[in-house]
Amino acid sequence: MRAKLPIAILISGRGSNMEALLNACDAPDYPAEVVAVLSNNPDAAGLDIARAKGIPAHAIDHRPFRQDRESHERAMDRALREAGARIICLAGYMRVLTPFFVKAWSGRMLNIHPSLLPKYPGLHTHQRALDSGDTTHGATVHLVTSGVDEGPVIAQARINIRPDDTAETLSERLLPKEHALYQDALRQFITDQASVL
Repeated sequence: MRAKLPIAILISGRGSNMEALLNACDAPDYPAEVVAVLSNNPDAAGLDIARAKGIPAHAIDHRPFRQDRESHERAMDRALREAGARIICLAGYMRVLTPFFVKAWSGRMLNIHPSLLPKYPGLHTHQRALDSGDTTHGATVHLVTSGVDEGPVIAQARINIRPDDTAETLSERLLPKEHALYQDALRQFITDQASVL
């Protein structure tokens, strides 16, 4: 069996999608292993979840860098390369990335977004789907490019919107689908890109 590909996960908060990826990587036949979890937020609850599973997890707080986002990302980039990561998975990482970082990891950085892109890039996706009268909603895994939530779609999952749904209930029902989608999409991406990763 081919060696597992080393990946890193970037988070800003509780890290439920991160935890789903960690659990997937525990399986002997899953093609990835998590070598680092990084956050811009020292208080991110996901850091403790990762550490409890024995994963190196660190915060590189963006605040001391003030408005110099690229310098912060260069520190992140150094930590990722020192960890040996080959792919980055954004899992609730709530900062817009600079051209430096996007270019450095071009073709090797994935994100999960809670809408059926190209619908509703950015924030408040569940409420926006409800406000638009949509009958379906979902999540998208895509490659990260310089445009916010504009990269090529890798995979999507859908749910029906119920008449009594609120943004909260929609989010709750979508989350398990997100978890399954991300691990399946990452597996497929690694398989499809095996010759270049």
